[in-house]
Amino acid sequence: MPMRARARINVAAIERNVARLRRELAPATALCAVVKADGYGHGAAPAARAALAGGARSLAVASAEEAARLRSTAIDAPVLVMGAISAQELPVALAARAELVAWSERFVADVAAAAAVPVRLHVKLDTGMGRLGTRDPQEALSLAERMIHAAPALELAGAMTHFATADEDPEFLAYQLASFRPFVAALRRRIPAGVTVHAANSAATLREPASHFDLVRCGIAIYGCDPMNDDPARFGLEPALELSSYVAAVKLARGGDSAGYGRRFIAEHDTWLATVPIGYGDGFRRAFTNNCEVLVGGRRHPVVGTVSMDNISVDLGPRTAVRPGDRVTIIGADGSERQTVEELARRIGTINYEIVCGISGRVRRAYHRDGEPE
Repeated sequence: MPMRARARINVAAIERNVARLRRELAPATALCAVVKADGYGHGAAPAARAALAGGARSLAVASAEEAARLRSTAIDAPVLVMGAISAQELPVALAARAELVAWSERFVADVAAAAAVPVRLHVKLDTGMGRLGTRDPQEALSLAERMIHAAPALELAGAMTHFATADEDPEFLAYQLASFRPFVAALRRRIPAGVTVHAANSAATLREPASHFDLVRCGIAIYGCDPMNDDPARFGLEPALELSSYVAAVKLARGGDSAGYGRRFIAEHDTWLATVPIGYGDGFRRAFTNNCEVLVGGRRHPVVGTVSMDNISVDLGPRTAVRPGDRVTIIGADGSERQTVEELARRIGTINYEIVCGISGRVRRAYHRDGEPE
């Protein structure tokens, strides 16, 4: 019998997606592959290696621990920690030789005091995301100069911002760009060389060439997902992940019989139901209750009844050739049918990021290169 739930990740697809995204860029513009949240559920280390093989120059994560895990797998590429770093996490980040994001005098002083070797810092200007970073361009410039003068403890590696609406509101994206450009110009007048300017995420990389600067930070798109949550094919992106389970049991439900907690499905007529061992404990959201389809035998079949922690029920209809052991595809293709992450996300009013990041550690990951095992 197959595994109860398995995610198959095609690392060659990640390589090709990175190469595809690089074609959007000027030759001098580098691509940083974002592999936070365990590579958006795909596996951070395999995704990182594939992205680097596809032409990424560096990697980005959200936490010091994520940087340390990458280093533990012998990945030696530059790694930027984009998130906040507490005093307790700072030694972990420094031991991982991570580049860090700074926006306060206190943090810069803490790094300078703790650094045994030069640490590369990126100063962050908040142009509209409203989270991390200083809103004051003069403060950001002062911090940048502080990093220069604090050598050899610190090295000013970059200057950055973060777009809030690149996937849905081009007008606010333009506003953020217009806010960022004068800061970049002032920075380059004061520090004319050696600073990498970066702003674009996946959506901005595909939507707005003026946002590319020296480097783009691509996350969701390198995994073959559409950053606009529509259809990856329109951008020539190739989904890297397939999620599947299998039919554990097939039984006849008579009219009036129910399936699942709360009896949220009651058969109106005789029909065959498959029990499939995947549930919200695996990241298959409870919101898919009576609100999703899966692929079995090259056909779409509805999920019926309440999604439980470990199982779902699938309505196979009044006649079926499906048998225990048959493959059930949740994300991916079966014959001429395909179900994308974006389709699942729209079913429950969320985004593709949440679907792939939500696939739990209980789901076994298997890596391949266009069908050949890694």
